[in-house]
Amino acid sequence: MIDQVQPIGQGAGYGYALSQEQRNKVMRNTYWLLALSLVPTVLGAWLGVATGITRSLTGGMGLMVFMVGAFGLMFAVEKTKNSAAGVPILLGFTFFMGLMLSRMIAAILGFKNGPELIMTAFGGTAGVFFVMASLASVIKRDLSGLGKWLFVGAVVLMIGAVINIFVGSTAGMMAVSVAAIGIFSAFMLYDLKRILDGGETNYISATLALYLDLFNVFQSLLALLGIFGGQRD
Repeated sequence: MIDQVQPIGQGAGYGYALSQEQRNKVMRNTYWLLALSLVPTVLGAWLGVATGITRSLTGGMGLMVFMVGAFGLMFAVEKTKNSAAGVPILLGFTFFMGLMLSRMIAAILGFKNGPELIMTAFGGTAGVFFVMASLASVIKRDLSGLGKWLFVGAVVLMIGAVINIFVGSTAGMMAVSVAAIGIFSAFMLYDLKRILDGGETNYISATLALYLDLFNVFQSLLALLGIFGGQRD
């Protein structure tokens, strides 16, 4: 989704094939790559706002470009995650996501308090990540069964978001955004727990999963802030 939420996107049930040192290494590399991935995201968003290149991507055309680009690049990331090309392709994906986010960023910057809203959404997303990371480190329960329910929720959410692109309902956008914050916050906990418990051994795949969680939470928070807190001149 362009103007709304575009959802894409373990416990002991995963076993303990990796040593604690190996798990810590996967988590450390994931955090570093996740931080690095924010740079091309910001560059993509800046380019989109500065040039207006995504301004015409509305309705079905915008949806098609987003779906083809996002899912195509995600497939490429997964195919190359064990090679030297994995990281550059992941960074290319995050640049594309920033570019697609630029329409919403530009709309928010049209408000008098636009920069403040963006920083609030960023701070809120960071807060959600901190809470989920803290929970993942203390929860001992196996969360592997949560994955299938979250996947179903994400699919239903995506269908609702696509429908609302064509309906153009503000109430629908609010509902999708609230649901996305809840679903992808839970996904964040699930993905972090997978890494901590050794269920994810590839830091590129781990970064992709967490990036999508963060992207959707940020976009949804920004949409809600624009609806409720945007101030016109």
